[in-house]
Amino acid sequence: MKKKKRLLKGEIILRLLIGLLIVGNVLGRSFSMALLSKTNIEVESMKQKIAKQENLNQSLEMKINELASFDNVEAVATNYGLEYNNNNIRVIEENE
Repeated sequence: MKKKKRLLKGEIILRLLIGLLIVGNVLGRSFSMALLSKTNIEVESMKQKIAKQENLNQSLEMKINELASFDNVEAVATNYGLEYNNNNIRVIEENE
């Protein structure tokens, strides 16, 4: 007859602890990878929003420059009955 080898209490605890560590490691790694993927998706979404906003800012800046051009200002002023008088302009120079 063969005797069954019985495990000691410490061995059972060690095996259980090792099993829990392996399962915990797998679950923790899976969770961290999912979190990393979610973060990467959010980063890409923010990059797209930033690119859209930069394009909008650029087009608005071009529109501002167009509206602030001398020709446009002169046309609006003429439309409201104002005139450009070059004699009223004085240049102030800074002395050093």
